[in-house]
Amino acid sequence: MATFRFPWLIVILPLIFRPIIAQTDTITADEVLRDGETLVSASGKFALGFFSPGNSSNRYVGIWFNNITETTIVWVANRQFPLTESSGIFKLVLPGILILQTSANATVWSSNSPTAAAASPTALLLDSGNLVISAGGEDDDFLWQSFDYPTDTYLPGMDLGWNLITKKEIYLTSWKSVDDPAIGEFSYHLDPTGYPQLLLKRGSDVLTRIGPWNGFRFPGPPNPKEDPTYKLTFVMDEERVIYRSDSVDASFISRYALNQNGVARRWTWVDRTRGWVIYFSLPSDICDTYRLCGAYGSCDVAGSPSCRCLDEERFVARDREGWVRADWSDGCVRRKNLSCDGSDVFVRYSGIKLPDARDSWHDSSLTLVECREECLRNCSCMAYTQLDIKRKIGCLIWYHDLIDIRTMSQDGQVFYVRMAASEAEADSGDGKKREILIASLVSVLGVVVLVLALSLYVWRRKMKNYKTPIGEGKSEDQSDLPFWELSVILKATNHFSSTNKLGEGGFGLVYKSRSLDWQKRFHIINGIARGLLYLHQDSPLRIIHRDLKASNILLDSEMNPKISDFGLARSFGGNETEAQTRRVVGTFGYMSPEYAVDGLFSVKSDVFSFGVLALEIVSGKKNRGFAHTDHRLNLLGHAWTLYQEGRLAELVDTFLNGEFEYAEVEKSIKVGLLCVQQNPEDRPKMSTVVWMLGKEGEIPEAKHPGFFTERQLVSGEAVASTNDVTITIPHPR
Repeated sequence: MATFRFPWLIVILPLIFRPIIAQTDTITADEVLRDGETLVSASGKFALGFFSPGNSSNRYVGIWFNNITETTIVWVANRQFPLTESSGIFKLVLPGILILQTSANATVWSSNSPTAAAASPTALLLDSGNLVISAGGEDDDFLWQSFDYPTDTYLPGMDLGWNLITKKEIYLTSWKSVDDPAIGEFSYHLDPTGYPQLLLKRGSDVLTRIGPWNGFRFPGPPNPKEDPTYKLTFVMDEERVIYRSDSVDASFISRYALNQNGVARRWTWVDRTRGWVIYFSLPSDICDTYRLCGAYGSCDVAGSPSCRCLDEERFVARDREGWVRADWSDGCVRRKNLSCDGSDVFVRYSGIKLPDARDSWHDSSLTLVECREECLRNCSCMAYTQLDIKRKIGCLIWYHDLIDIRTMSQDGQVFYVRMAASEAEADSGDGKKREILIASLVSVLGVVVLVLALSLYVWRRKMKNYKTPIGEGKSEDQSDLPFWELSVILKATNHFSSTNKLGEGGFGLVYKSRSLDWQKRFHIINGIARGLLYLHQDSPLRIIHRDLKASNILLDSEMNPKISDFGLARSFGGNETEAQTRRVVGTFGYMSPEYAVDGLFSVKSDVFSFGVLALEIVSGKKNRGFAHTDHRLNLLGHAWTLYQEGRLAELVDTFLNGEFEYAEVEKSIKVGLLCVQQNPEDRPKMSTVVWMLGKEGEIPEAKHPGFFTERQLVSGEAVASTNDVTITIPHPR
């Protein structure tokens, strides 16, 4: 008999052929994962295996980021039941259950029973960080998934909220300590009570609140701006109420985690520094403390003190002595009681985080007007607002005291609070005609004076040959012209403050009373576009304005824009669409490059001017004279930079306090950039502009704009002016 010459093979071969699964993403029913082995997702982004947290010697099965240098656990299977040995076994058994066993085959942890039995189940670690049990089919209807049982970390693609059929909630819970991943005392929920909002709790006590959902997001985090790295989804129907954020770029590494101290932070991984960076933290300041200022109190982190009554003209502290001691918990009360006889009014407040919505009622089918009527009918209704500001639909009503309000410089919203009729004198949601008239007057004061003076002159000439009989009409002393008291004009112009001065002309100074809100701005942009379309296409003669600028846009009492000053306009007949002049006239900052340099003008030169106007209306800044701390570009260059970097929301006028429709803003900026492209042939016609502004869908990509900035031209070409005065520079003979 031959002698076996390699006895060590008897020991090694069983180890080699043991069914190990290192560096795979799947476990089948005949495979096991032992301590020291890992599952790795297909792209290598996540790994699953055994670990010991902090200084603990206990062993847990968990999931962590595999492709970064800093070990970061995102999920723990047996967080309540640690292993005390390093010889545990993690495996999948029929009909599709994951179990964790000791070396003595004692089960320490197991997944829930699957929703359906599977003959050949597999456990798979996905690139999302989700560990799933699949029946082996091609669909994503998993038998079980770790995303339904999160620990302290939220990953993109995970749902947060409630299954209303099974009454199961998906929420985050903190670790007890850095050494112990067992369930701690802090939790993070999507609360569906009343109207859904996000709550950070300690036990049953609310610590911080975000929301309610406004159609775009849950407003309230420290960085509420539009985030191009995520797509947010909110679903509320008869079966579920869930919130979810999906990463747009799969290579972007981010997580949202609740730590053992009750602080929720969103982290992003930066390869350059090889470390995690905090994107935002909650709570971030004292005003994130739930109901810090009590009922009808509003918190302002920049204020001193931080808490004040929502409106100190209409509310007063309930406990004035406590208020002085910085004990604001009793909040505020109305100075005048509600009558509840149908005469109550609603006062409009903006730039705030909406009150706690757990005692609220909503109806997505009502308009804002119907919402007001519904609230007015019910004596218990204290305030209302629009439910979905993205689609401009729905009604949200509060039936109890308004609590947990704070001012917000960005993403603040508008709501309407019930008041006694005598409190309606100030800014109210009823839209007083007097305020509208004043706003209209001061926005176009100089131009209105001119128009009225000319109208009066013509009227008087006509009245020379006609006199109204006494008793049948107006007397000679009556006039159709509206008049305002000096006190009203002083208030509207802030006592003729230079900061409110827009400019001056032959008829005197022109002042502004307040900035236009976003809806009026978008309405003006659309109106100018339709006006230019008429000039270019629908009028009997094709008209090119040649001097389209902000000061040549008039606004009527309804804020409808009117294109004015046709002194430089040129008309064309037949198929004529362009011309060239040796006499360049217009206003730099609005003139197209081909017109300013070569005197070539066409409908496309008006389109360029419109694009500048659109960007100015969005930003509240002028193209010429625009300054930025990070560069020396003009407004067009700044807008182009933000467009390339996907940061369009940063162009919006800060005076809007985040109250704007992002889709409309994005559309306006993109259309504006299309209109100011360097090549006239690339610019759209005004018919296309009107169509793009009015439709839903993708806007074509813009090319490099014609900046025409910091350029000085000589001898026969235009020289840049420093204001908006129309200039004419002829060629010398």
